[in-house]
Amino acid sequence: MSKNVRLIGFPSDLGAGRRGVDMGPSALRIAGIAAMIASLGHRVSDDGDVPVRGQEVQRIINPKLKYLSEIVRASRMLAAHVANALYEGAFPIVLGGDHSLGIGSVAGVSAYCRERGKRVGVIWIDAHADMNTPETTPSGNIHGMPLAVAMGLGNHRLVSIAGFAPKVAPEHVALVGVRSVDPGERELIARLPMLVYPMPDIDKRGIHTVILDVLDHFRRTVDHVHVSFDLDSVDPSLAPGVGTPVSGGLTFREAHLAMEILAESGMVGSLDVAEVNPILDVRNATAVFASEIVASLLGKRIL
Repeated sequence: MSKNVRLIGFPSDLGAGRRGVDMGPSALRIAGIAAMIASLGHRVSDDGDVPVRGQEVQRIINPKLKYLSEIVRASRMLAAHVANALYEGAFPIVLGGDHSLGIGSVAGVSAYCRERGKRVGVIWIDAHADMNTPETTPSGNIHGMPLAVAMGLGNHRLVSIAGFAPKVAPEHVALVGVRSVDPGERELIARLPMLVYPMPDIDKRGIHTVILDVLDHFRRTVDHVHVSFDLDSVDPSLAPGVGTPVSGGLTFREAHLAMEILAESGMVGSLDVAEVNPILDVRNATAVFASEIVASLLGKRIL
């Protein structure tokens, strides 16, 4: 089914520990993401980028929440862009940028769903749990916190974006592909009724079974599925241009199969593409791979 796809850039490296990921939206556009989507019969528009002030013109006030004020400001703007796209019947795709973008994107989706009486579910595909809080973070980098923030856990300025919290109930969250978890995150995950599928589960059960399990749960409990895809979820041999690579990630076919199954479900209504860092990439290979992943989610098939 043809969609009205809305691209929204979030050129931020404020949440990350390494520079360069703010150029991710440009890398994805150069890789031809809009043309790939249009070739599938969808209509594509580009809202440009949310303005984000760079690190050079700011200072760190709280080392446990680096660049907090600017991330809050930019996340509010992103949330408004995402919600407006949904109100206008579009399928928003947020182009990152570090994964702190998930704070604003999930807030926007949740605000839309809240207004329309819908329940939101989030599939977070990532090598990392992104479940730190200011009390547990080892780095102070906010890109390690967005999933906790979405569930109402963490700094009040972050969790209150869009005026309410939580944005998603823990039982409506699925964390897929995780293989690097900090001690505080591990303790928090153990207390929450979220679905968690670390890489050993995918190795044993297969990505097909895992994604079908998530969809079976969500089909009974939510109305709108938001997918937040971090490029470090795949193996670094496929996506070298990420700031925090972790060996042993999803293979080429596992990543594409996950997207193909999600596409077939018809349940996904919004998407993040996070952590494309062209400074660390090889001939824009990570952005090209990311664009192909998006195409699979939007219906591209072999036959």
